[in-house]
Amino acid sequence: MPHPVPPSLADQIEDLLPQTQCTKCGYSGCRPYADAIAEGSAEINQCPPGGAQGVVRLASLLGKKVIPLNPVHGYERPRSLAYIDESLCIGCTLCIQACPVDAIVGAAKQMHTVVSALCTGCDLCVAPCPVDCIVMYPVSGEATGWDAWSQAEADDARARHDLRTQRLRREVAENDARLAAKAVAKMQEVTQEVTVTPEETAEKERKRAIIAAAMERARAKAAAAAGTNPPPAPDVSTVPKKDA
Repeated sequence: MPHPVPPSLADQIEDLLPQTQCTKCGYSGCRPYADAIAEGSAEINQCPPGGAQGVVRLASLLGKKVIPLNPVHGYERPRSLAYIDESLCIGCTLCIQACPVDAIVGAAKQMHTVVSALCTGCDLCVAPCPVDCIVMYPVSGEATGWDAWSQAEADDARARHDLRTQRLRREVAENDARLAAKAVAKMQEVTQEVTVTPEETAEKERKRAIIAAAMERARAKAAAAAGTNPPPAPDVSTVPKKDA
C-alpha cells in the first residue's frame, strides 16, 4: 500500500492558525499566510485572532524566537460575532459575498441574518454593507486569542471555507462553460449569415473576429487558472453556410 504523503511545512503551519480567514495578516486567507510563512516571506506575528498564543505555537514549530504581535495587522481582542439589524437590511447580498465561511444566509432583496454558530468574527462583512446595519458584538468576555476560540471551531471554519472555495470555483467554471457555449453558437450563427454586398461581408467578418477574440480570451483565462496551455479553438469552419 502507498504511504500517505507527509504534511508539508505549510500544512503544519496552517494547522496552527485559527482559520478565521479574516485577512488581517495581509493575505487572502489562512492558507496563503501559511504558505508565506513557510517560504520565509511573512513573519509569525501577523495573526491577531491567534494572538500571543498563536505566535508561541508557530515559534515552537519553526524553532523561532517568540515576538510580539505586529500592531500593523491589528491587536489581540475578545472574539466577536457579527449581527445584522434586520430592520435596516436592504438585501443587497454584499455581506453574503464577503463572508469567507458562508455564515450569512439570505437572498437578493430579502432579509439577511448571521448564523452565529458559524461566524468566525472576521468582520469582513461590515465594510461592504451600504447601510451600516452590521455590528460586531464581543462574546468571549475577557478571553482573547486561542482562549476565545477552540481547535474544533477552527477545524469547522476551515472545512466551511474550503467548501465555499470549491463551490465558487465550480460556479465560475460552470458560468465560463455557459458563456463558451453561447459564443460557439453565436459564431455558428454569424458564419451562416448570407451576405450580398462587400459591406455586408466586411461586417460579417468583423463580427466573427470579435467573437473569435472573445473566445480566445476565455480559453486563455481558463488555461491560466488551470496552469495549462489553452485548448484548441472550437472548429466552426465546417458549419454549412446558407445559400444566397
